[in-house]
Amino acid sequence: MSTRRDFLTTATLTAAGLALAGCTKGREAAAAAAPRGAAAPARGAMLTRAIPSTGEKVPVIGMGTSGSFEVGAATPEYEALKQVLRTFFEGGGRLIDTSPNYGQAEDVLGALLAEGGYRERCFLATKIAADDLESAKAQWADSLRRLKTDRVELLQVHNLRAWEIQLPYIRELKAQGKTKYTGLTHYREDGHAELARLVRAEKPDFLQVNYSVSSPQAAKSLLPLAQDLGVAVLVNRAFEDGRLFSRAGDRALPGWAADVGASSWAQLFLKFTLSHPAVTAVIPATGKPHRQADNLKGGVGPLLTQAQQSELVAMFA
Repeated sequence: MSTRRDFLTTATLTAAGLALAGCTKGREAAAAAAPRGAAAPARGAMLTRAIPSTGEKVPVIGMGTSGSFEVGAATPEYEALKQVLRTFFEGGGRLIDTSPNYGQAEDVLGALLAEGGYRERCFLATKIAADDLESAKAQWADSLRRLKTDRVELLQVHNLRAWEIQLPYIRELKAQGKTKYTGLTHYREDGHAELARLVRAEKPDFLQVNYSVSSPQAAKSLLPLAQDLGVAVLVNRAFEDGRLFSRAGDRALPGWAADVGASSWAQLFLKFTLSHPAVTAVIPATGKPHRQADNLKGGVGPLLTQAQQSELVAMFA
């Protein structure tokens, strides 16, 4: 979810050259593997998925703010984020995830959404990260102030912190119209079992979890559970905080990458996460406009077959 090296490489040419024979067949196979319930996009349009609890559709490529939005005002990084957001919304993005735990990210995001006039176009998600109810109420009021809004679309318990206090509070806020959806989050494999237990018991509207080609464990039970229970899924750490790009190095993309419309490792990593039918959206973070544009392409075109997913997992195991 952090910044990455620029791997928008000439690997596209290599991949295209390797994909001569059977190209059409490969595209058909990948398209057939697209999860049921995914909206069929127009040519070049981003895929959307329905939130199970309401049927509301959201674009599959969202945006995180950890690290990338923790910048000072009147800095080059802040100015770059203006173009990052412009690229995101003009490219069909809508869902942005943040947290009061991400330094000044809520302040920066709120200011930029207001400045760009983007708030009504944004599916805004933030979190409660507090140990008691009094602290949660103060934190929530502060989040609204920092985000320059009177409600959010999704309010989540951050990493299950004091969930038995915070989830009922979030449900109260939902009843008041302050949020439309409830959620629970975690970002490590050692939290999956508890997250699964609570999803079964509490049935939130959303869960958020780490899932990537090098950390595919969520697909074993947590993602199928969410699918069975009708819980939407946001995926964090699809790039393993940028480490996947270091591991990819300058190796060429797989020969079938062109068949699924991928021209970068970022797009393949994102398409991998989206190829699981339980996943509603993935939320990579970046402070670079050109990387934002590249990320958005991960939500366009065919997804991966099971064989292609398995190949990527084997490559980065």
